[in-house]
Amino acid sequence: MDTDPQPMYRRILLKLSGEALVGPNSFGIDYNTVESICRQIKDIKNLGLQIAIVVGGGNIFRGLREVSKTGMDRVTADNMGMLATVINALALQDKMERLGVFTRVMSAVRIESFCEVYIRRRAIRHMEKDRIVILAAGTGNPYFSTDTAAALRASELDTEVLIKATNVDGVYTADPKKDAGATLIPELNYMDVVKQRLGFMDMTAITMCQESRIPVMVFNLNHAGNLKKLITGEKIGSIIHA
Repeated sequence: MDTDPQPMYRRILLKLSGEALVGPNSFGIDYNTVESICRQIKDIKNLGLQIAIVVGGGNIFRGLREVSKTGMDRVTADNMGMLATVINALALQDKMERLGVFTRVMSAVRIESFCEVYIRRRAIRHMEKDRIVILAAGTGNPYFSTDTAAALRASELDTEVLIKATNVDGVYTADPKKDAGATLIPELNYMDVVKQRLGFMDMTAITMCQESRIPVMVFNLNHAGNLKKLITGEKIGSIIHA
């Protein structure tokens, strides 16, 4: 009799960019895409995983882009970006709970009318009670990306791996959308990322993962079933470790 494949991990952190929620549009939230993502997350939740999710806000507002385009104050722009991540987190929560998965949205900035404030021990308890924790507002501070927030939360919550969802198949030698000669790198260490200036994740996040010895896995979320394949040990995407 066939049995479900077993997960390689007990507790994971999934990093979703805001752009992952755009779907075929150029900005905003495509709810068919959100549903597809949430179904993939539900599939791995059913394997018994404890899951935390950090979501970005670039589909609604990108702080650095607005600073460079308009000269907006950097702190103001980053604060607006943090609020955008709260919108995305609430959209994910709504769809997950419509699919029958209990969740909690926790924000790094106080916004109690919409969600809980992030407290480390409470977040761990939610996961232990079989709830998915969706982490919004980055680190709660300007000048830090949501990649860095993901690395920080992965360290704080004792996750075994940080999984970064992208729209390409992993880490490449160059941007595969711009360079036809770019090749996939299936395995590399943290210092390779720094030395080769591979731009899939900012250096602060990579350094934090290195210090906490948390491996980073990068994969293409656009292919249905990829997340479950990754969790159950199939060799897809790229892995960065010591």
